[in-house]
Amino acid sequence: MSLVFLVFMIIGLPRYNISTDKKYIMNGNNWYSLLIKPSWAPPAWLFGPVWTLLYIIIAISFGRVFFLTYQKKILFSVALPFILNLLFNFAFTPLQFGIKNQLFAAIDILLILGTLIWAMVAIYPNGKWITYIQIPYLLWVSFASVLQITITYLNK
Repeated sequence: MSLVFLVFMIIGLPRYNISTDKKYIMNGNNWYSLLIKPSWAPPAWLFGPVWTLLYIIIAISFGRVFFLTYQKKILFSVALPFILNLLFNFAFTPLQFGIKNQLFAAIDILLILGTLIWAMVAIYPNGKWITYIQIPYLLWVSFASVLQITITYLNK
């Protein structure tokens, strides 16, 4: 893994995802507001601040994992669930707001949740703090999974 790739993973991808999210959300916001949502769904304004904080956590912790992998201090197999988690995370907004497919978005959020749990277990022996710092992300993705599955069910 080259140093350029590592820097891109730490800095570039979160920025790319935030700008991509804005484009899709702005185009799909009206459509999303028309969906039936449960009474416990958070207000739309909450998602931006939550994801900003989570992307900071992700950039720091995932960046550390990728740096340890680059230095060959941990195996690639430990970094793999982190890579997959990023890919699934970045796919969610285009699935949800781009092609407006609730079923694909529900499957994707479950893949995000699964790879996050896998990542937390995989890194624990090498970096307990990386596992612990994922707890807010885990809590949010768990909530978002239930929310997305509920929205998918209500709008089938």
